[in-house]
Amino acid sequence: FKGAIGALSFRALGWRMALKRSAWKPGTLVLLEHDSKILRNNPLRDPHVRKLAVWLPPQYDEGGARGRGRRFPVLYDLVGFTGSGLSHVAWKNFSENVPERVARLIHERRMGPTIMVFPDCFTALGGNQYVNSSAIGNYADYLTKEIVPFVDREFRTLASRDHRGCFGKSSGGYGAIIHGMRYPSTWGAIADHSGDAYFDSVYWHDWPNTLNELAKYRPRPQRLPAKVDVRRAEKGCERGADDGRVRRFLEAVWAKPKLSMAEGHTIMNLCMAATYDPDPRAPNGFRLPFNLETGEVIPERWKRWRANDPVNLVAKYRANLRSLHGIYIDCGARDQYHIHYGSRILSKRLALARIAHTYEEFDDTHSDVDYRMDVSLPFLYRALKP
Repeated sequence: FKGAIGALSFRALGWRMALKRSAWKPGTLVLLEHDSKILRNNPLRDPHVRKLAVWLPPQYDEGGARGRGRRFPVLYDLVGFTGSGLSHVAWKNFSENVPERVARLIHERRMGPTIMVFPDCFTALGGNQYVNSSAIGNYADYLTKEIVPFVDREFRTLASRDHRGCFGKSSGGYGAIIHGMRYPSTWGAIADHSGDAYFDSVYWHDWPNTLNELAKYRPRPQRLPAKVDVRRAEKGCERGADDGRVRRFLEAVWAKPKLSMAEGHTIMNLCMAATYDPDPRAPNGFRLPFNLETGEVIPERWKRWRANDPVNLVAKYRANLRSLHGIYIDCGARDQYHIHYGSRILSKRLALARIAHTYEEFDDTHSDVDYRMDVSLPFLYRALKP
């Protein structure tokens, strides 16, 4: 880290809208610049120098010299797709950002003082799933091998997995449950809000829309009505390879000042392909699960996706999941991406494997559900408290 803890420090905002003025101490937000060795030379040429926000509770500097020897549990915020950790420390209208929320929860004695960490894992493909990918970068290693050790060195953390957890929503929720499965030596408890699960339902139905968007960038523009030699047109596509349209799409959207809804969903599905089926030998470094021309599923490629689906990983990681001090999962019962079905299946398979966890549904969709942290953050604190 350049400049380490003295790089930039400022007080977290102690107010929100005029309608809501906090009467409690806001804590301190520290903004650092991190030069990552792991992200250097990443496949997408994304920046390896990243901002890292760390929020310190009001109690961090209380009690004089003796009190300043106190150590604290740590929670890592894994934001959803298209997000960055910095988005969760920014001002938020009619609500609270995460530091404000935690400060209130501590003031209300619903949880104890905790250090909060907000890493930046955004990529040119709109984000990542907090795993290692030869097509995107090694973001699991970035978190567990660089960020966690640095935070433990520079701040007064309780530097043990028994007092360290992660949480997130959507892609961040997926990252939390996957990290709980694969990295139990790093994390002691996790919270998964509306995390991607049961890919057959979450992703499959949206791929026809993605194929329609990519068709605008076909190698040979199609004039209708037209006679189409399908076998020639799909050459290479049956193996999940890009015939050029994916590259042209990416270059086009990277040059645009604004993405349409359809373009946003398309780049998301391409990011998932780069996450779940990376292949350095393939165009763009990854393979696609559907034939670009006919729309047929490619079974061997979809098998790679299903191998990364949390609902299919419970049995494999049963021992790791049982070692966690807490697993919290929730989802809106009207989730527009149908993730509530995947969440139910995940909870069912955890129960069948006799893995202790808490699962809740609430009357809402996938959108703007940060208020659920009022439940998950106290849960994590209780699981990780000294």
